Amino acid sequence: MVFYFTGTGNSLYVAKRLDEDLRSIPQAIHGEKQVYKAEKIGIVCPVYGHEMPGMVKDFLKKAVFQSEYLFVVLTYGNIHGGAAELAEKELKASGKKADYINTILMVDNFLPGFDMKEQLALEPEKKVEEHIAELKRDVDARRHWIQPAAEEDRNWHQVYLKRRENIQKESGKTIYQVTENCIGCGICTRVCPAGCIHLEKQKAVHTAENCQMCMACIHHCPENAVRLRIPEKNPNARYHNEHVRLTEIVRGNNQLP
Repeated sequence: MVFYFTGTGNSLYVAKRLDEDLRSIPQAIHGEKQVYKAEKIGIVCPVYGHEMPGMVKDFLKKAVFQSEYLFVVLTYGNIHGGAAELAEKELKASGKKADYINTILMVDNFLPGFDMKEQLALEPEKKVEEHIAELKRDVDARRHWIQPAAEEDRNWHQVYLKRRENIQKESGKTIYQVTENCIGCGICTRVCPAGCIHLEKQKAVHTAENCQMCMACIHHCPENAVRLRIPEKNPNARYHNEHVRLTEIVRGNNQLP
């Protein structure tokens, strides 16, 4: 049993390779019964600013795992910043102990920092398939290991926290905006795991309420109408994991009735 959170498909792709019994965290978090039993239970999610998304943290606090083996796989695109160590602390705060926590380097979809065309060109160097195979071998063998964090990793996380604070002060409530190019197709409303986008008069409105900063709405907009208020490396380039269908992301994230 693997619980996943995904914005552009990377974490879902990894989850699909690790187990057939997949559970969407954006859907599971609303369940009345939060007790799960399986021989192995896994969490696969991206890290935003080196940490698990807020929704994943909330889910961990609510869920009860009855399992002999708990593992966590964190996807990232540039610097993991001690993500495994940070995740371990979060799990302990939720009363859980992971047997295995590891990271995997994939395409980085953080638009302010990276050009998606350049990231796709670099993807072969990241050897994603090879690393997924290594993760699967570890999990299947029930390896006990937590990826260690170096002091440099921890320093990178502190640098990020300072940058995020500055961005929040400059941009105000939200860094998202919807331009006049919006055609009201509603795709953004269905890929948002937090349900913080809705249509008004056939135009998308981003409320920022409970926004997870996954940027799924931006990457999946067919008209490139959902954008950032802060500079992007390449405003015309977007990303979607080629191994995951849009319908799969909608099924996992959709919060509409």
